[in-house]
Amino acid sequence: MPQPRVLILRAPGANCDVEAQFAFEQAGGLAERLHINRLRENPKLLHQYQILVIPGGFAYGDDVAAGKILANQLQHFLGDALRRFRDREKLILGICNGFQVLLKAGMIMPPDDDGPLATLAHNAHGRFEDRWIFMQATAGRCVFLKGYQRLHLPIAHGEGNFVCRQEWILKGLEQAGQIVLRYVDSEGKPGPFPINPNGSQGDVAGVCDPSGRVLGLMPHPERHVLPTQHPQWTRHGLAPEGDGLRLFRNAVEHFR
Repeated sequence: MPQPRVLILRAPGANCDVEAQFAFEQAGGLAERLHINRLRENPKLLHQYQILVIPGGFAYGDDVAAGKILANQLQHFLGDALRRFRDREKLILGICNGFQVLLKAGMIMPPDDDGPLATLAHNAHGRFEDRWIFMQATAGRCVFLKGYQRLHLPIAHGEGNFVCRQEWILKGLEQAGQIVLRYVDSEGKPGPFPINPNGSQGDVAGVCDPSGRVLGLMPHPERHVLPTQHPQWTRHGLAPEGDGLRLFRNAVEHFR
């Protein structure tokens, strides 16, 4: 397949769909943006694509909870279509608000009889965080993170605090290799705020599903695709590419 097709799902309040499209185009994919209402009208449109992206922003204004309204739409109107998409070994990516959506829709870890296993709550200090952070990657089976060790990406969120319902759930995710990104400092060491910018349990910044084909992460790789997007590129010198580009290239090359 010479050029995998990427569907970037738009919803009212999403504001990073154009950046996600640009990132996938830079990585060699054929990316298109589509409104959630068009997909609800015709779920079979998913068959035309190999990669699905839920971009960042504030879907439906986060009026109920971050990503919850869009998550309910995906779960109740498109749940079967999305599960078939995933089970055909296609890829799903959720960035920031998209991570919140995927997690609350049960696409990364399905709920049990007692409800969701984990959620993304308000930042522990109660403030919106907009800064650049480092992450340590443990790619394992995660398709998107192959070749990564450490990333430097921006964050911009008020509800990025990853919280598991019970401590054993977090340990289970660790043992299963689903915790693939953690907040660290420039030397790869964990620490309190501001190294961990939101108070996430286990310093969790990104989680994948058991297959490694569904990834949700809070930081924005689409905002560091070009080296000049880094705020200190003139001080440190121009890198060959931004830290986020490999993530999109990994997804595209998965289908080549």
